[in-house]
Amino acid sequence: MKIKENRQMGIYIHIPFCIQKCEYCDFLSFVSSSRTRERYVEALLSEIRILGKQYEDVSVSSVFVGGGTPSCLEAFQLEEIFWTLRSSFHIMVDVEFSVECNPGTLDESKAKAMRAAGVNRISLGLQSADDTELMALGRIHTYGMFLESYELLRENGFSNINVDLMSGLPNQKTKDWEETLRKVAGLGPQHISAYGLIVEEGTGLFRKILSERKKGLESLPDEECEREMYYMTKGILRDFGYHQYEISNFSRSGFACRHNIDCWTRKDYLGIGLGASSLIQETRYKNTADMKRYLENSNRPDSIQTEKTVLSIEDRMSEYMFLGLRMTDGISISGFNRSFGLDFFEVYGEITLRMEMEGLIFRSEDVIALTPRGVDLSNFVMAGYLL
Repeated sequence: MKIKENRQMGIYIHIPFCIQKCEYCDFLSFVSSSRTRERYVEALLSEIRILGKQYEDVSVSSVFVGGGTPSCLEAFQLEEIFWTLRSSFHIMVDVEFSVECNPGTLDESKAKAMRAAGVNRISLGLQSADDTELMALGRIHTYGMFLESYELLRENGFSNINVDLMSGLPNQKTKDWEETLRKVAGLGPQHISAYGLIVEEGTGLFRKILSERKKGLESLPDEECEREMYYMTKGILRDFGYHQYEISNFSRSGFACRHNIDCWTRKDYLGIGLGASSLIQETRYKNTADMKRYLENSNRPDSIQTEKTVLSIEDRMSEYMFLGLRMTDGISISGFNRSFGLDFFEVYGEITLRMEMEGLIFRSEDVIALTPRGVDLSNFVMAGYLL
């Protein structure tokens, strides 16, 4: 089906390969052979070309290449993907073009290939500045290797770098987290994503924690310590000149991640690659997570789509709230009214009043946003706005 509208969307491309699976990771990623990576890139290029024809009249405002570890591909494979994307889609001149990279997988040739293809934002996965913590997480790099990668990117002209960090790690103390924050903020990246560890069922870390608990041991920080780490994050990064624009994301002025904001504000985005998710004209769907099926059918994108859901108005209103409330600017009441043709307070007046009385949200003219206490209990608040 050819789209005949002049509109904008983002693109997400999934690279599912890693050098080593991290202990905490439940993403669609795995270790693979070089032949599997070659076949995957060929299939990915095929899907990109077909979708480019389908969306020839749509302008692409952001590209995010994630994984897995995109930077574990060879430089020439990255070039093929990026240049095929540019030749197949209408990429806007001011596009935000992000690629996730991990220390230990970057080199000069990859940095130059990305710069030449117009990549202008790098998300560098550090997680911790403590080598012992990195080892416990199953990361393949040290803090020293991260510094080498960071410097390599700067030397090759990348002026928009995000660093991923993670708090609440096993045996991590508040002073350890403070040291990581200060070391990284002192480098001056344009963006820092600071997430709290979530121990997902089925991961190596989950099994380890479960085994410890059976022996009466507990290595994870308690809830009070996690909250202290979170408020420490906000305070230290604020002192270093970072603005918190979402629960876990902080940026210098003008460097908030466009792709993420578009997802949180429910703009259209097209997922390409194994297991990639899409939101296109109020329909959500995912590509298959079956590698064999993907490799054999990527030239027929409709045949690899799964879990397709046409969102009801209740679905869309719920998403508007629980995604929008993640951002510190909150949600716009008038924006809600325009989007859905309904009065916000007729739909959410009762729950909003209750949350306001409990000190979980605040209302200021056209805006509803989480209070600091609301952030602490954000899952509870967002669940309240599900219809």
